[in-house]
Amino acid sequence: MDAGGTNFRIAVVSFDANKEPVIDDFENYPMPGAGEEVDRDEFFHTAVEYLKPVIHKSNKIGFCFSYPTDILPNGDGRLIRFSKEIRVQNMIGQSVGAGILKTLESEGVTEPKRIVLLNDTVATLLGGKAAFSRMHYDSFVGYILGTGTNTSYIEEGANIGKLREARRSYDTMVINMESGAYAKSPSGKIDGEFDATTVNPGESTFEKKISGAYLGGLAYTLLRDAAEEGMFSKALTNAIRSILTLSTKEADDFLHAPYGDNLLAGFCSPDPEEGRNDRTALYFLIDSLIERAAKLSAVNLSAVVMKTGKGKDPARPVCITADGSTFYKTKDFPGRVERYMKTWLNDKLGQYHTFVEVKNANLTGSAIAALAKL
Repeated sequence: MDAGGTNFRIAVVSFDANKEPVIDDFENYPMPGAGEEVDRDEFFHTAVEYLKPVIHKSNKIGFCFSYPTDILPNGDGRLIRFSKEIRVQNMIGQSVGAGILKTLESEGVTEPKRIVLLNDTVATLLGGKAAFSRMHYDSFVGYILGTGTNTSYIEEGANIGKLREARRSYDTMVINMESGAYAKSPSGKIDGEFDATTVNPGESTFEKKISGAYLGGLAYTLLRDAAEEGMFSKALTNAIRSILTLSTKEADDFLHAPYGDNLLAGFCSPDPEEGRNDRTALYFLIDSLIERAAKLSAVNLSAVVMKTGKGKDPARPVCITADGSTFYKTKDFPGRVERYMKTWLNDKLGQYHTFVEVKNANLTGSAIAALAKL
C-alpha cells in the first residue's frame, strides 16, 4: 500500500530467483481526503476497499504512508499530522496500521494479517538500495519531491541520542527527516500571503516553497500581486483576476511553451507587443519560483549528504534515489538542482553524490520492510 499526496496505490510485490522485484495487481486510486474532507472511519474504509481485491494474496502488508508519523517498535505508527492539503477528521494520534487491521476484520477478513508502516522516503531509500545493491555507493538517501517533499538518510546508531535502544541494538538506522517542515528558510511577502490561504498556516513552510501541492498556488499569489502592481497588459490583468487559483502543472505548462496552447499563454494580450511583454514577465516571475525551489532542494540534499559524512571519494558517491513528478517533470528541475549541488557540495566541500530513479521504489521498499519486519 502506498498513500501519497494525490494517489493511493495498491500492488502485490514478490521477488524472483535473482532477488528482483515483481509487481503484480497494480492499481492506482484517489487518496481519501484529497480535495474533499473525510472522517477517520471513511478514510480506513476507503483504504480497505482498495486493498480487498488482493488481501488474500499475502498476510504481510507493507504500508508506505507519506505523512508525519511516530513509528512504534511493533512497526505501526501514530499519525502526527496530515500535510499536502489532505483533510481527515479525528485521525491525529491514531495508530494507522491498527486502524487498517481493525477495519479489515469488521469487513469480514478473517485471516490474521500483519502490517508495517514506513514513510515514503524510507521506502524510496530501501527501494534504491535494493536496485543498486551491486554498486559500491558509500551511503543512500531517499528524496521525494512530488505533491509534497521529504528526505531520509542512514544514520549511525551511536549518534541517535533520543533512542537508547538504537545505540544498543542497531549499527545504523534510516531516519525520516520530515524535511518539508524545515522552518528556517527565508520567507517573503508572497510566501506569507500564500501560506495564509492553506489549510495549515505556519506549518510545512519549506514544503510550501518547493512542492507540487503548493507551487501553483504560490505562483498564483505572485501573479495576482504583480497584476495589481501594473506589470501586465489589461487583458492579462483581467484574466488573472478572473481565476481563483493556479495549478503547478498550469504554471509549468507555460514555462515549457510560452506561446503554446496552455492557460497562461492564452491569457496574454492578443496585441503582438503587449503579448510579448506579458509572456516575458510571466516567464521571469514563474521561473524565479522554480529556480528558488531548485536552490532550496539543493540546500536540503547537500545538508543531508554532509550529515552522513559519506561520499568523500568520487568513485563511491552517496546515492540519492529521487522520486516524484515535481522533481522530474518541472522544467529543467533536475539540472538546476545538480548545478547548485556541484558548486556547493562537490567543488567546495569535496563530497560527491549521484541521482538515480527507480521505478516503483516506494512499493519495492515497502515490500522489503514487510519481509524484514514481519
